Amino acid sequence: MRHKVKKKHFDRTKEQRLALYRSLARALILEERIETSLQRAKVVKAFAERLITLGKRGDLHARRLALELLPDKKAVRKLFEEVAPRFENRQGGYTRLIKLPDRRKGDGCELAILELVE
Repeated sequence: MRHKVKKKHFDRTKEQRLALYRSLARALILEERIETSLQRAKVVKAFAERLITLGKRGDLHARRLALELLPDKKAVRKLFEEVAPRFENRQGGYTRLIKLPDRRKGDGCELAILELVE
């Protein structure tokens, strides 16, 4: 039974899961649109929205917290200078999740597109 299990583990250790979240969030910020499995997209959506909220704060402490969660200076710079100012007047819902009708050919996994809202 899944009592008190609040997140997907993806059959990975904590460090591997964090690396997965960081790499997908980095790709989302730099490319502004990624295609991945539906389950991964749902988890990374929350992670990315938290980063964008930090970017909207814009102070030094928020930048250091973002660098702790996403240790890529190029991605954090784009997050604070380009992505976050676009969502200045928005109270949440910075990303859009679109389910794709086709499944992945190799394992039949449901696919989704995760993109930043314009």
